[in-house]
Amino acid sequence: MRVAFIGDIIGRPGRNHIKKELKKLKETHKIDFVIANGENASHGFGLTCENADELFKSGIDVLTGGNHIWDKKKDILALLKTSPVLRPHNYPDGVEGTGLKIFEINNQKIAVLNLMGIYGMPQVTNPFLVARDVVWQLNSDGIFHIFVDFHAEATAEKRVMFELLKGKVSAICGTHTHIGTDDYEVANGTFYVSDIGLTGCRDNVIGMDSYVPLKKALTGLGGHFDIPKSCKTIFQIVIVDIDNSGKAISGIKVKLFSDIETVVNNAIIS
Repeated sequence: MRVAFIGDIIGRPGRNHIKKELKKLKETHKIDFVIANGENASHGFGLTCENADELFKSGIDVLTGGNHIWDKKKDILALLKTSPVLRPHNYPDGVEGTGLKIFEINNQKIAVLNLMGIYGMPQVTNPFLVARDVVWQLNSDGIFHIFVDFHAEATAEKRVMFELLKGKVSAICGTHTHIGTDDYEVANGTFYVSDIGLTGCRDNVIGMDSYVPLKKALTGLGGHFDIPKSCKTIFQIVIVDIDNSGKAISGIKVKLFSDIETVVNNAIIS
């Protein structure tokens, strides 16, 4: 099974780059299943029904979330009920939706688990305890193809999650910071990267227009972040090969740019 994960999609520039490239990428790399973090897909904050439909039609199979998942509240409540859209699974009991869905690909079941970190994030239940219990239950049910989106601010939290689940899940991909890291590896059958990085504008500040971040840095006065009207874009995706037992055997990171050649890097195997 070949599973791909796209990092945080930032507004229309990210959606347009995916619309242009994803179907060709799926054919070239023979990708079976595509996961993407969509909590910033609608003008940088939240996810609308219209934009979710656009992304599904572009070739994405399931959308995960994070701390901005509730920013378009009416839309997301509808999506959580009717579409393959996840919110972090470690929100307290009683919160609408789920962060765990199971799909069947090539006669194999694959679980997608969306979790959110603690540092700098809204109130959530301990993600490590939730991850431990959910993965144990999935394994008890005979499901070993497990893909985790850990949406967290601190790289240390992401690394702790890797150490906790290493050898027990197929892949752990970090999201949220919008800045891609180069620590992708496969260890004990688990693919890991601290952060895939954004898909959207790359010549600014985390996919947003630079004016407000610069103003805040120089004066201490903030404002509303906006998506640039024009920019150079990047499309960042990891592609992981998973064997029949749910173990990752290899992985690559692909970076597609709007203005320069594609970059492909292999994960180390340790």
